[in-house]
Amino acid sequence: MSHDEEHIMSTREKLVRMANQIAAFFHSRPREEGVAGVAEHINKFWEPRMRRQFFEMLDSGGEGFDELVVAASAKIKRPITSAEADLKLGLEAFPGDVTASQR
Repeated sequence: MSHDEEHIMSTREKLVRMANQIAAFFHSRPREEGVAGVAEHINKFWEPRMRRQFFEMLDSGGEGFDELVVAASAKIKRPITSAEADLKLGLEAFPGDVTASQR
């Protein structure tokens, strides 16, 4: 495994751990309040890059995430891709960004 692959894996593990820590806090609340609390926390404190990777992980199966995190994902703001951001600005999207956004 290359250094880059190790870094990616550790970043993913950190995101799972952080999301699950948030869920652990909200498990003491009624379910709907817990779902809303997890979503609100992630929306407020996770930057778009973190949320983008979070959704990539969920879209790939969401392995390791607490069920409260998965339930809250419906209320978490999905950030736009780099290609979508370019198009919103009236710029031509970089081909690599378009390919990545189609996965």
